Amino acid sequence: MNFRILPHPLSGVIVAPASKSEAHRLLICAALSDKQTNLRLNALSDDIEATIGCLQALGAGISQTEEGLAITPIDVRKIPDAPLLDCHESGSTLRFLLPVVAALCDHATFTGSGRLPERPIGELLNEMKKHGVKSVASKLPLEIKGRLLPGEYHLPGNVSSQYITGLLLALPLLGADSRLTLTSPLQSAAYVDITLSALSHFKVYPRVKREAPDQVVSYNIPGSSFCSPDTVAVGGDWSNAAFFLAAGALTGPVAVKGLDIKSSQGDRNVLELLKSFGAKIDVQESSVTVSPAPLHGQEIDIDSTPDLLPVLSVVAAYSEGTTTFFNGARLRLKESDRLAACAAMIQSIGGTVQELSDKIIIQGSSLTGGSVDGCHDHRIVMAAAIAALRCTGEVTVTGAEAIDKSYPNFFKDYETLGGEVHVL
Repeated sequence: MNFRILPHPLSGVIVAPASKSEAHRLLICAALSDKQTNLRLNALSDDIEATIGCLQALGAGISQTEEGLAITPIDVRKIPDAPLLDCHESGSTLRFLLPVVAALCDHATFTGSGRLPERPIGELLNEMKKHGVKSVASKLPLEIKGRLLPGEYHLPGNVSSQYITGLLLALPLLGADSRLTLTSPLQSAAYVDITLSALSHFKVYPRVKREAPDQVVSYNIPGSSFCSPDTVAVGGDWSNAAFFLAAGALTGPVAVKGLDIKSSQGDRNVLELLKSFGAKIDVQESSVTVSPAPLHGQEIDIDSTPDLLPVLSVVAAYSEGTTTFFNGARLRLKESDRLAACAAMIQSIGGTVQELSDKIIIQGSSLTGGSVDGCHDHRIVMAAAIAALRCTGEVTVTGAEAIDKSYPNFFKDYETLGGEVHVL
């Protein structure tokens, strides 16, 4: 599906969709718990539907309610023989559930689509192999056999926090204590914090041993039962709200309700980054408002908040001077090669950008409009729509249906704020 977007300022108020990062983790915890859990959330997406489908394949009962979802936990005695889990394009679903499924049953098969078969899982599979689980292949489709065993686990902290999350979710199920030690400094630490927060809702408390502040050495994980809190709410999604907060910086003001300023989500840092560009920020109890002001370039380490690169690259393109985003090598392994995709997006609508191995450098300028390849990447599509707001001409975005991965109502909210979108 292709969209034609006309330049038009956005302003007004929207409600943030439920956090995809929180929803994945809380769904899995609920499916592993002792009784039904009511999950309060205001939106679903393709990635969340993938996790729901996989949990249902394991025997969890999941049904919609007025407030969100009701989850009846998996009965380990009734898990189907050799269940098939289709993760679609969701890296979180695959990496979280690989060790969880290995803790629950002896044989399962994982499949996926899009770029998911290309995304790395080798370090996680190797560590699982050391603890009783064999894999017939190293990428999807992937068959695993054997039951995960407790013990000493080791993972690099600088490859994927999703590996760490998967083990933190799985190891409490093993009936004995385990320890997960990181062999390198932890990157994307905020995503692990989201996992620890989700576990705490279900009375599972890994003990974190730190050698120094922010340098995690190990997690001591007791064999433990997941105890349902009866009802738990999914917070607003800072990653997706960032697109409209950036729109506020470019054309606003735009207010987003439903965001927790104390959230464990690392992408709440978008407020500080927009402020450092020069935008005006107003935080109230029930909403966050961003208003335009003269913007200027800066240097940004994007390693800990990689999902912010697409929309911040748009802000950079409209900022005076030069902006450099560095430490971005891991973005080449996302739904698209996001360094290349962001560079191509800016160039295709008249911007000036240089792409290097682990960084992109953007020279602020006025953008003319043009045609953007969405690269089957939800964040590239949404970023292009925000870029269109101040272009001198229209912007066509191809493959706009990619937004369904995380934010199906994006263009509905875009139009609510005054945006002009036409389906081609």
